[in-house]
Amino acid sequence: MPVAEAAGAVALPDPDIVRVDNLVFDYPTQRALYGVSFEVSKGSVTALVGPNGAGKTTLMRCMAALETPFAGRVTIGGEDVHEDPRASHRQIGYLSDFFGLYDDLTVNQCLRHAAAMHGLSRNEERAAVDRVVDLLDLKDLAVKKAGEMSRGQRQRLGIAQAIIHDPPMVLLDEPASGLDPLARQSLSALLLRLRERGMTLIVSSHILAELEDYSSHALVLDQGKLVDHRPLTGETSHVRLRLDVVESTDALTAFLKARTGIDELVLDDAGATFRALRDVGFRRDLLRDLVGVGVPVIGLKEEMLGLREIYREVAAGKGAGS
Repeated sequence: MPVAEAAGAVALPDPDIVRVDNLVFDYPTQRALYGVSFEVSKGSVTALVGPNGAGKTTLMRCMAALETPFAGRVTIGGEDVHEDPRASHRQIGYLSDFFGLYDDLTVNQCLRHAAAMHGLSRNEERAAVDRVVDLLDLKDLAVKKAGEMSRGQRQRLGIAQAIIHDPPMVLLDEPASGLDPLARQSLSALLLRLRERGMTLIVSSHILAELEDYSSHALVLDQGKLVDHRPLTGETSHVRLRLDVVESTDALTAFLKARTGIDELVLDDAGATFRALRDVGFRRDLLRDLVGVGVPVIGLKEEMLGLREIYREVAAGKGAGS
C-alpha cells in the first residue's frame, strides 16, 4: 500500500513534500535561525549536518510544528504546518535526540498507545502495530517491557512509534547516538527500507560516514544559517572527475590549466582532480587529446562528493571569509 494511502496518512498534492520559507526563530537571548529556506523532494533522504549549536534541532522542531517560528513558514503539501499543528502531525513522524518511552509498558502496548494518540481506529491500530513490528524487527520483543530493552532496541521502538501512523515525512534527530557499530549498521538498513516505502526523511547526525550510506541530499547549517544544500547522488550538471596517470608531468599541468571547461583543478603526483560538465563527449575528447599529446593516462572516473568533503568545503569557505 502506498504510504500516502495508508491509514492515518494524508495524500500530498505537491511533489515538493516540504518547503521551508525564510524561517526565523528566536530564543529569549539569541537568534537560532536566520531566514532559512529550502525545499525537500518526495522520496529523498536529507542529511542535516552542522556543528553543535548550528540550529539543527530547532529547525527540525519547527518543521514538526513543535516550535513556532518568529517569522517564515513551513509547508507540507502546500499546507502551513503551524496553522493546524495537530493535523500536520498526521503527516509527520518525529523522533527527538532524547526521547522517552513508558518503561513499564511492553513494546506492543507502547505501539498501541502511539497509534491511539494519532487517532487510528482499533482495526487500523492492529494493522499498524503488525506493520511496524515487522518492519523494525520487533516481533520477538513484542511482550518485552521498554525498560528492559537495550539502547539499540529502544531506538528501534522509538522509530516504530514515530512511524506508527505511516507518515510521508519522517524527522530523526541523532538516531544513531549511543548505538554500537552493529546497531548503527542495522539503523542504516532500516532507513533505506523506509525510503523504499516512499517515505521522505531528514536525518540529523554527527556520524557523517554513515549518513553517506543512505542519504541522497546534504543540508548544512552553521550558526543558524543555511550554508549549503545539494544532492549527493549525481543529480547536478557538473561532476568531480579524477584523472590518473603513470606520472605527472609539466606537459599535463600546462594542458589541464589551459583546457576550457575544467574548474577547481587540483594536481598531484598521480594525476589530477577537477570539476567539469556532466558530458560524456567532454570526457571522450579530453582522453583523446591527452593521449594525443603523449600523456600516459591510466583512467578517468567520476568521484562522488561525500558529506565529509562537503563539510570540509564549507569549513574552508568559512575560514577564508573570516
